[in-house]
Amino acid sequence: MTALLIEKNGPVVILTINRPEVRNILGEPGDGALFADAAAAINGDPAIRCAILTGAGPVFSAGGNIKAMQEKSGLFAGTPEEITAAYKRDIHGVVQALWSIEVPLISAVNGAAIGLGNDVACLADIRVAAETAVFSVPFLKLGLVPGDGGSWLLPRVIGYARAAELFFTGDTLDATTAMRWGIVSRVVPSAVLMEEVRGLAVSIARLPPGVLRQTKALMRQGMTADFATVMQASAEAQGHAHASSDHAEALAAFFDKRPAVFRGS
Repeated sequence: MTALLIEKNGPVVILTINRPEVRNILGEPGDGALFADAAAAINGDPAIRCAILTGAGPVFSAGGNIKAMQEKSGLFAGTPEEITAAYKRDIHGVVQALWSIEVPLISAVNGAAIGLGNDVACLADIRVAAETAVFSVPFLKLGLVPGDGGSWLLPRVIGYARAAELFFTGDTLDATTAMRWGIVSRVVPSAVLMEEVRGLAVSIARLPPGVLRQTKALMRQGMTADFATVMQASAEAQGHAHASSDHAEALAAFFDKRPAVFRGS
C-alpha cells in the first residue's frame, strides 16, 4: 500500500496521506523521495492548476512515529549525526517537497493535525478544516524541538506570540479556535469537507495557469525579500503577463461578456 495516493481530476490533483492504520504518520524511511517525486510531477505538468492535500480515514496526520522514537528504530536509530541525516532526508524531505509545489495548495484537514502533521497542513496556501479537526504542536512535551521547520513557518501563519503559546504549552486547538487564530480560513461539516475543497480548487483552476503560479511565487518571495526586490520582481512578471495570450483572452472575454478559456500561454 502506497503511503501517498495521487488522484488527478482534470486540472486538480489530490494528494492523500495514506497510513490510516497508524494515524497517517509521516517521515518514515522513503517518505522524502516519495513526496519529492509527487511534487516534481505536479510542477512538471502544466495541466495541473491546483493541488489538495488531505489524510485517509479520520485523521489528517498525527506527525512522526512516536513508537519508533521510543524504540530508537527507523529514522531515530543511531548517533545524533545519523538521526540528523535521516531527519533531513525523510522529514525535511516531505516538508521541502510540499513547500516546493508551484501551484496553489489547499490542505483539507479532515481530522487531527499534530506536530509534523500540523506543520505539513500549514505548508498549504489555503487551509480548510472539518469541524472535527484539532491542531497541536506538542514537540516540547516529547522533549523535542520543533525540528521540521515549524519554528519558521508557524509564526508566519499565526504571528509570533500565538505560535509561541502553541509551542511552549503544547496545547490543542479545536477547529473553531484554529480559524479564529488564522491556522485555517474555513471550518465546514466533516461530511462536506472534500466537496467544499474540491469546489474551491476548481474555482482556482479556472484562472490563467501561468500567472497563477507566478502569483504564488511572488507571495512566497514577499515572505522573506525586501519591498524593493518584490516590486522589481512584480514589474518583470507583469511585463511578461501583459504579453501573454491568456491576458489577451481575459480582455476579449471581458468585453464579449463571456467566460474566458485560459490555455497557459
